[in-house]
Amino acid sequence: MATPNELIEEVASGTRAYQRAVDHYDELVASRLGINRSDLRCLDLLHEAGTMTAGQLAAGSGLTTGATTRMLDRLERIDYVRRRADDADRRRVLVELTPRAHKVAAELYGSFEDAAGGLSRYRPDQLALLRDFLNRGRGIYEQRAMRLQSAKKRPARVK
Repeated sequence: MATPNELIEEVASGTRAYQRAVDHYDELVASRLGINRSDLRCLDLLHEAGTMTAGQLAAGSGLTTGATTRMLDRLERIDYVRRRADDADRRRVLVELTPRAHKVAAELYGSFEDAAGGLSRYRPDQLALLRDFLNRGRGIYEQRAMRLQSAKKRPARVK
């Protein structure tokens, strides 16, 4: 039986391998769709949220508002997103995925349940553990990202 330290190492290694596999697949999907990774990340944000404002997309993706506008123009031209007026506030514009984008996502990604390795086979306490692990890990990387973004930009040293 593995020791706690060995198990921690195996989980860390497995997490890294999982991240690489997802990253590789996302790279192939973006290429297949004729878009870049930032575009794909924004499509994922919209898929999860349903609708968002351009400002929310910019904040969620880390893009500037200008870059977000250009991205939305590109994605609208190829029929992956559409803009519509907010029924509650006609001055606001909401962005949502088109039926074509939903169809392509289903074809390339399938259901989340399938992609996640059949989460329904786990007990509620196991799912809570996985949820905690993922939330804590996400929080760590979000903090690291904020520190990098706020740090002075210095060129990397080449040795």
